[in-house]
Amino acid sequence: MNVLVWFKRDLRIHDHPALVLAARTGAVLPVFVVEPELWAQPETSARQWAFVEESLADLREDLSGIGAPLVVRVGDAVQVLAGLCRRHGIGQIVSHAETGTPWTEARNRRVADWARAAGIIWTELVPPGVLRGQTGASLPAPALLGMAGVEPGLIPSARALKLAADPCPHRQLGGRDWGLELLDSFLSRRGEAYRVAQSCPLASERASSRLSPHLAWGTVAVGEVARATAVRQAERPGGRWGSALSAFRSQLTGREACAAGLADVPTGCLAGPPGDPERLAAWVAGETGLPFLDACLRYLRASGWLNARLRGMVASVACHQLGLDGQAVGQHLARQFTDHDPGVLWPQMRALAGTGFTQPRRLYDPVRLGCALDPAAVFTRRWLPELAAVPEAVLHAPWRWPEARRLLGQRYPEPIIDLASAAREIGERSRSARRRAVPAGAAIRRGGEPAKPWPSQAQLCLPF
Repeated sequence: MNVLVWFKRDLRIHDHPALVLAARTGAVLPVFVVEPELWAQPETSARQWAFVEESLADLREDLSGIGAPLVVRVGDAVQVLAGLCRRHGIGQIVSHAETGTPWTEARNRRVADWARAAGIIWTELVPPGVLRGQTGASLPAPALLGMAGVEPGLIPSARALKLAADPCPHRQLGGRDWGLELLDSFLSRRGEAYRVAQSCPLASERASSRLSPHLAWGTVAVGEVARATAVRQAERPGGRWGSALSAFRSQLTGREACAAGLADVPTGCLAGPPGDPERLAAWVAGETGLPFLDACLRYLRASGWLNARLRGMVASVACHQLGLDGQAVGQHLARQFTDHDPGVLWPQMRALAGTGFTQPRRLYDPVRLGCALDPAAVFTRRWLPELAAVPEAVLHAPWRWPEARRLLGQRYPEPIIDLASAAREIGERSRSARRRAVPAGAAIRRGGEPAKPWPSQAQLCLPF
């Protein structure tokens, strides 16, 4: 039987159960469908597509080496798959199940309905993960029996997909080779400082693995990362290396736990009052007048990445102190992250934004956090050169500088909120809502009653 392998967020040939199953079944047609409607969704961006485009070119080369080049088609998934199956006598489609969005879930239902009506078998496999250590055995790339006479098709550019211009000069490059290089350098050299440096704005760029975009788009499988980490930990079980690798493995597990809960958290569940559009625009631009927050937002725009603690800070301040709509905040962050994975972002946003009378587990104070994580203000100055004249002692709160009138409101904005007042207002709203929602005499848990105990509620969990 001829088999079509539908690639989505699994852009590799190693540790790929769907590809192995297809190789055992018959001649294989590997396909990636570029769906313009998907790339028009508010979570997508040109920086993400650039990473995918590079990864697809790498995947095509790898697939050619095992007998069946990647076929790329642009269009609606049902129409593309139907045409390929009809033209090439396909009797079965094999793919990996994905943790997606309401849009991808609706598309999958349409594909399932079409396949059923057309008599096509669609097999979705769940790749082995890291929860409870179930990473599975390593699967080498199988030899494939390809199909002759199939035009591979062009991989479109971001411009061809009509994606908005999205400058990201420090974006990570796509492709499996880059992912494997990052994994090797992290486990052999860079990772020793992971536990102590993962939250620092400067050190985390090197001490973190930086594997998150490769895990999000599947150029490297989470199982092979877990296995390689376990081997390295067995070689160095103690000291800083042992501690660092234990922390990293726990983050791998937390990442999967987040994704496992996405079905209960539709992305639209965060929609609320729109908030002040001027505040939203200032936050997006990194012009809030809160230097450490602005530096992190500008760094994210230029790199497509932030460490986990800083992701938590930029999202939490937006949702709580700035009072912005969690849905709008999440969608902007999704577009900024090269490593955007809906199965990670939305459960964490749901936990961080809170619902009802649940007070956030913690309020991030960007002034205090800046003083703690960037005490010499090296990172902040790098991304806010307009603050060059401000003394180090007050750089994270330049309104305390006696010369502030020469700067604020001119070269750099005045703070758009007063942090202390915002914190008091949040506390009062939480107490008022709690009094209205809880009957007299009823017991409540400290910190409110969360809808579900999401993992790592205090921050966005993607520090790789």
